[in-house]
Amino acid sequence: MAIKVGCFALINPFSTLDVQLDTIKEWGFKYADLTDSSDGACLGNEYGFTALASLDANPFDLKRMFEDRGITMTSVCAHANLLDPAAPWRYGTSQIMKAIKIAAAIGVKHIVTSEGDPTTEFGHSLSDSEAIFSIAEKLNEPLRMATDYGVKILIEPHGRYSDSVLHLEKIFDRCNSDALGVNLDTGNLWLGGGEPLEMIDKFSDKIEHVHWKDLSEEFLEQRGKVFGCGMSLTTLGQGVIGIEEVYNKLAAVGFDGYTTLEIAGKEAVKGSYKFLKDLGAE
Repeated sequence: MAIKVGCFALINPFSTLDVQLDTIKEWGFKYADLTDSSDGACLGNEYGFTALASLDANPFDLKRMFEDRGITMTSVCAHANLLDPAAPWRYGTSQIMKAIKIAAAIGVKHIVTSEGDPTTEFGHSLSDSEAIFSIAEKLNEPLRMATDYGVKILIEPHGRYSDSVLHLEKIFDRCNSDALGVNLDTGNLWLGGGEPLEMIDKFSDKIEHVHWKDLSEEFLEQRGKVFGCGMSLTTLGQGVIGIEEVYNKLAAVGFDGYTTLEIAGKEAVKGSYKFLKDLGAE
């Protein structure tokens, strides 16, 4: 089985999810994730300038939107704030649980989340042990639910703690759940100071999805200081991360699952897709 390559569903600025998927199909992809979501209604959807999906929508409408274009939904992204205090306006435990229900209803096996960067004085003041407890506490009920629904929550390197192999191991120990895995994000991990090859060595049995990003030399000065970047403008293989080595390492440990390009710009997206297909991806 080959590693499967899909596309981030935020490639057309100020357009709705169906328009994103039309472009993804036009560019030759068969896979994509449900990239952006929120509770309730969204004015941007009503007036046609955002690709956000409602977590309260009929999941089967979302499934039909993908299937009508011959695209398989590979994950439901539910990137959360797990370090600041819980509040109704913060994307966290409640939203992750809704994402689990959506994914399980339509046969999607993975929900992708992370801890994010804190934005409050409380979140910034947490010790390492307190931060790991906060992450585990906010994931506790979602993980119980994921177990019951037969899906997995994948934590993505996208913050100070998930970018660290040492801290991530402590998160897994504290959560103590078979429903928790890893979504390897090559760009986020490298930018946060981590090493993709080291994470593959440590968590090869837990990596079940991948987000691909390469980054240019201009990011070298920011490495270890910035935690997470949404998309990259750099074509895979033209940056500093060593994507070919990462791909070969994943293949060597037997990974053959779904992956997503988090790349912006038509030529960079198509060039990145070709780069991975030349390495043996689907």
